[in-house]
Amino acid sequence: MNTQAKFAAALLDPACPCPSGLKTWTGGDPARRFQVYRNNVVASLIDALADTFPVTLELVGDAFFRAMAGVFVRGCPPRSPILAFYGDDFPDFIGSFPPAAGLAYLADVARLEYLRVRAFHAADSMPIGAAELAGVLADESALPGLRLRVHPSLSVLHSRSAVVSLWAAHQGIGSLAQVVPSEPETALVLRHGLEVDVIEVSPAAGECIAAIVEGLPLGAAVARASSIDEAFDPAGVLGLLLQKSAITALIPSRRES
Repeated sequence: MNTQAKFAAALLDPACPCPSGLKTWTGGDPARRFQVYRNNVVASLIDALADTFPVTLELVGDAFFRAMAGVFVRGCPPRSPILAFYGDDFPDFIGSFPPAAGLAYLADVARLEYLRVRAFHAADSMPIGAAELAGVLADESALPGLRLRVHPSLSVLHSRSAVVSLWAAHQGIGSLAQVVPSEPETALVLRHGLEVDVIEVSPAAGECIAAIVEGLPLGAAVARASSIDEAFDPAGVLGLLLQKSAITALIPSRRES
């Protein structure tokens, strides 16, 4: 292990001694200065997680969150200098963190929060207009093979918990006291203009949208949704995606000549 790697490893492991060869410009004890630097690095990374996962923090309280985040930081340092994206695997860590085992909803709330961050930083993409969509939809024979390209910010989260209601209650939307955490909810996350929307959709609608995101043709996406709800009507999904400027391209199926 080279000097740089040893330095980085010692920063996040309080059991590691101060790396040898360090000097301070004042001539003071480098071990003391290194300990201050170590504390600052860990605290800064915990603060970054607190900024990304504010509702998760509120649900467990500052002391619990910082203790949990501290364990995560020491085991999962950033892989990128862009701290806005730090914590992509924090939800999975929460799901396997024994002290949080009694909070079944916590990991999915964190997943929802991270999807919001990803949506906020997603690339821009011009939406299609209602007239263009209407023109394509007029040819019913072509609909099963039609593929929809959607905005890069769009994602779907199927949860066994009331993630949308929990998140919304912490935004002042609805009452937290009326939320039943064990109620399954499906969240649609996307950026509309400069705002990131979190919308509860039915499980069937979420399955249809997820299939569209995966690049499946509309017929296959509707079939997947219909396996959940036989009465599923794709018109509502298409209307919602159009309303939110989330459809960016229409790719018709190739027809044999």
